[in-house]
Amino acid sequence: MGPYCPIYGFGALIITIFLNRYLDDPVALFVMSCLTGAILEYFSSYMMEKIFQTRWWDYSEHKYNLNGRISLTTTLGFGALGLILCYVFNPFFINLLNDLSSLTLTILTIILALIFLTDCLISFKIISSIKKIDLTGTKDATDEITARVKEILKSKSFFNKRLVIAFPSFKVKFAETKEKIEKIYHKKV
Repeated sequence: MGPYCPIYGFGALIITIFLNRYLDDPVALFVMSCLTGAILEYFSSYMMEKIFQTRWWDYSEHKYNLNGRISLTTTLGFGALGLILCYVFNPFFINLLNDLSSLTLTILTIILALIFLTDCLISFKIISSIKKIDLTGTKDATDEITARVKEILKSKSFFNKRLVIAFPSFKVKFAETKEKIEKIYHKKV
């Protein structure tokens, strides 16, 4: 479990690869970075919620949000970070990478890809284990369930604790979880 959130990494890759054509127009780059970040964040939120029955972030209390999955504030942040990425970080790292040999770049790429893949697999395993947590006896209160899940994760390994740190505002979707519990135990919770 690395000290990063894959959504941001994928966003940076998408911006770096596909938005280079806008480097001469900072306003267009900003707008396209906003759109890229918003689409990626919305899609990621939706898919993570469908796969894991858990809402990992919720912007419902932010002004100008869309289904609590994205908000104007975070979308503008993606735009600003897109500019910083393209005009500051990318040129810096490209200069560093240009000094490396082809072999060194290949080895570095393989090592970083293996670390990232390992992190994704461990994260998926840990997130999937959340589904197995026994929530019987709890009331119909998302906040209580979320607190219980966080408590259980914090009591586990470093990797579980890292999920709570990486996604401090995730919420368990109680209705779907309750239905699954009822099916397992054939009774009402």
